[in-house]
Amino acid sequence: MSGDKPNNVPDEAELAGMSRDELVRLGTDLDGVELVHYEERWPVKGTRAERRAERAVAMWFLIAALSGVAFLAAFLFWPWKYQDSNSAGHFVYSLYTPIIGATLGLSILALGVGALAYTKKFIPEELAVQQRHDGGSTEVDKATVLAELADAGERSTLGRRSLIKRTAGLGAGVFGLGVLAVPLGGLIKNPWADSESKDSLWHTGWKPENGEKIYLRRSTGRMHEIALVRPEDLDAGGFETVFPFRESERGNEEALVAAMKRADNPVMLIRLRPGQQVIKRDGQEDFNYGDFYAYSKICTHLGCPTSLYEQQTGLLLCPCHQSQFDVFHYGKPRFGPATRALPQLPITVDEEGYLIARSDFIEAVGPAFWERKS
Repeated sequence: MSGDKPNNVPDEAELAGMSRDELVRLGTDLDGVELVHYEERWPVKGTRAERRAERAVAMWFLIAALSGVAFLAAFLFWPWKYQDSNSAGHFVYSLYTPIIGATLGLSILALGVGALAYTKKFIPEELAVQQRHDGGSTEVDKATVLAELADAGERSTLGRRSLIKRTAGLGAGVFGLGVLAVPLGGLIKNPWADSESKDSLWHTGWKPENGEKIYLRRSTGRMHEIALVRPEDLDAGGFETVFPFRESERGNEEALVAAMKRADNPVMLIRLRPGQQVIKRDGQEDFNYGDFYAYSKICTHLGCPTSLYEQQTGLLLCPCHQSQFDVFHYGKPRFGPATRALPQLPITVDEEGYLIARSDFIEAVGPAFWERKS
């Protein structure tokens, strides 16, 4: 049903002269609100019990802050690089994920418990019934709602509880830094720092070093098994994901695992059917070896894996946002949000008949970044 509003609605001048308490009473009358029950949590202010409750709430917010600081410290400084099970640092390395998970989880939990404890201990117990009314809000409604919100804030007693305010702000602030650190920590990278290294944004793990040959290695599901690729291993129309391998990495467990896990290393090796017409990119006419073409598996939109291939149409599909790249037309995007072609890896066959990379990609792989011009 609709509530009846009083006829003596004040004008703007009268509203400006009313106190907050008067605006609150007017607002409840206009909104058809009936206060059925209202009880202060602490009728007598400043008792020992009230102070104990305040310290208990502040303790939870302080725990949230300390946990957030611990998370940031672990996220930034704990040893996170892979250590094999036989190395001295493996135990410390294995604790990285549990520690950042536990500290961030405790920070979230403590913030939630602190907020609930404050609600239970200090927010007045109130039961109100409001009649439903239709239509938009008038200026009177807006003014009285603001007054009611301010009154609710004062009745919550948060304004005079500086200990809780400081600890809650500290806990929420540190937690916010932690939440920002998670997505940004892995993204912030100076593209000009050691720009000639294979670890820069401009290069990948396919970059030759010290003249060492880089083989195409298939994934067998076992990180330490080395399976090199020959042209006869792939049927016409077939494809598979390959990774770089150097002979200097043989027997080096950490290097073998790192090459398989590095984000910009995966390459789609595709063998086209004989006689397939292909349009090659200017300056990259000799990047293929016969019917074998190697394209970065990293989508140029947002970096997802372009892992679905249709041999009839020659389209590589990114399952994340449906970008499609035409292998018959130098990996050019045909559909979806991607706007740049997939970078092509120049390949050939060595004297032993293994497929190898002639060089690194001649352009940065993956999504765009500010310094990239193409």
